[in-house]
Amino acid sequence: MSTALTPTARGVLRRRRDRRERLISGGATTALIIIVITAMSPFVWALLTAIKPFRQAFTNPPTWIFTPEVDSVTDLWRGTIFASVLGNTLLIAVVTVMVALAIGAPAAYAFARYAGIIGPLLLLFAIVLRTIPRFAVVLPFYELSQALGIYDTRGALIAALVAINMPFTLLLLVGFFRDIPEELDEAAMIDGCTRFGAFVRVILPVMGPGVVTAGVFTFLIAFQEYLVALTLTQNNAITIPVFIAAQKGADDISTYQSLAAASVLLVIPVLLIAVFARKYLVAGLGGGAVKG
Repeated sequence: MSTALTPTARGVLRRRRDRRERLISGGATTALIIIVITAMSPFVWALLTAIKPFRQAFTNPPTWIFTPEVDSVTDLWRGTIFASVLGNTLLIAVVTVMVALAIGAPAAYAFARYAGIIGPLLLLFAIVLRTIPRFAVVLPFYELSQALGIYDTRGALIAALVAINMPFTLLLLVGFFRDIPEELDEAAMIDGCTRFGAFVRVILPVMGPGVVTAGVFTFLIAFQEYLVALTLTQNNAITIPVFIAAQKGADDISTYQSLAAASVLLVIPVLLIAVFARKYLVAGLGGGAVKG
């Protein structure tokens, strides 16, 4: 007895399948839109607060039609040390990325290429260290920086951020290195390269998206870190999150707009990085990320 479907039945099944796929796609799109709106609403609200005239910034119900002003940004930039704090935060984040990649890339390459029990154990130990809560490690860093006389310096903060975030960098990079065939290393060494030469001349160029991905995530973590920066800085090396938290606001409504402007300016570098590095992030995250 034949079980072949008639053309009419196949058409009905195809239409049902297409309808189901459209429903799933529409549901996923709707959920994504809701998530994006929810995630972006605090930033949009802070932006509106920062650019509204003072009298309209705190009305209830909110004022939606207004003439934008930048007085809050001007006051923040000229009347506080925000400009120097922003430069300090960018410098610390960039140097943290450079040091983390300079140490993490060769280490991750070694973990990915050399077989044995020591490498996986060290990587597992690094992952365990990454799971330790921040507040459990910042006090030892504080005591150490005081003992070495480097408290409230960029160097102390950079060293702490590199140490705390190195397990994440290693874990991310190891997955990328494992995606690269070992035949590339062997071919480079047959052509006369040393192992380190093959790593620098052949593997790293291929690893471009992966390195950029690890660097971007390390930058974001360092740029927005609060607890470590709060513990290891006081005046000279404070970062934007510490600066914002130190401003009085709960009892002085006149500072709300400046705080909103500072929050917006904190997010802008992150958005710019996400926009300009998006193709590397997509290529990197799609290339393997973490694999066992």
